[in-house]
Amino acid sequence: MNNKKIKISFIGCGRVAEHYKFIFNTIDYKDYEIVGCFDKDKKKSEIFANFFKVKSYNNFENMLNDSKQDLLIVLTPSGSHYEISKQALMNNINVLVEKPAALMPNEIIELNELSNKKNLLYAVAFQNRFNPSIELLKKNFSRLGKIITSSVVLRWCRYQDYYSDEWHGTWKNDGGVINQQAIHHIDVMNYILGPIKSLSTYNTKRLNNLEAEDTSVSIINFVNGSLGTIEVTTAARPEDFEASISIVGENGMVSIGGIALNHINQWYFINKIPEDKKFNLYSEEVPNGYGLSHKIVIENVINYLRGEKNSKVIKAIDSLETCRLIHSMYKSDETNQSINIKDCLVSNYLGK
Repeated sequence: MNNKKIKISFIGCGRVAEHYKFIFNTIDYKDYEIVGCFDKDKKKSEIFANFFKVKSYNNFENMLNDSKQDLLIVLTPSGSHYEISKQALMNNINVLVEKPAALMPNEIIELNELSNKKNLLYAVAFQNRFNPSIELLKKNFSRLGKIITSSVVLRWCRYQDYYSDEWHGTWKNDGGVINQQAIHHIDVMNYILGPIKSLSTYNTKRLNNLEAEDTSVSIINFVNGSLGTIEVTTAARPEDFEASISIVGENGMVSIGGIALNHINQWYFINKIPEDKKFNLYSEEVPNGYGLSHKIVIENVINYLRGEKNSKVIKAIDSLETCRLIHSMYKSDETNQSINIKDCLVSNYLGK
């Protein structure tokens, strides 16, 4: 690894940027330097800039040209991720984008090809893959043997004011609970249990007024023959209650919950090993649904750009299957049919 200090800029200084401020305060400053930020809301940009004592730019293009950044972190509304990431890559700047990498599968493929052509990193933040509990499950997954059933449950609370801005809950810029909140947990399900063969989904709006859905239930048919369910909502009241994944296999059962896939609730295997007694060490306390693993995402990206090519970065192309699953879920609800994932169908509404 070289001693290069990675220069980082931000676009988007809203809700998720507050979490990034918290996380960056826990990362060693010797490895990076924050050089600028931009948000269309000048006040938000200035608050973010003052926190890190950097320049707040009045224009995104000026920031790309002036701050000589190595990495742009994209924290803007989901519908803008494709255009902003493309602009950065065209300017020979590496990209770390909050989920989703883009709203459309073909956009992810296009930008992956562009990043490869320019030898740049195009990475996405699916931080829950790095949760200690999820990493332990991934490591021990084969011990469960033949999988019988699995479930993802998300019971979070978003009040109407959350959807009262210009983009949350809209088809063009966001989608509903599936693509905004549950995408992380759908990604973990596919990461651990996939690939998925087909699915059937029903969406509805129970309490919130938005274009897309606040509640969704799916039945999942995996390639390995097991069945699963996805039950997700932002209409839980009055707070976030649960974000969990449970797996039943012929040799045991594992359940990981908390509000951010952060706590191991059940860890049972018929054939035990000494390490099983230590499973509680892999649970952690978290302040909110973001969890704490953004730190690992960011550190891995910084190390990768400093020359450690074995760093565990999640490239955007690695999220392509998750994006296709999201579109399949929407397409199933739109057509009232079971959808074969291999057909690569896209929603009639998401991103349009």
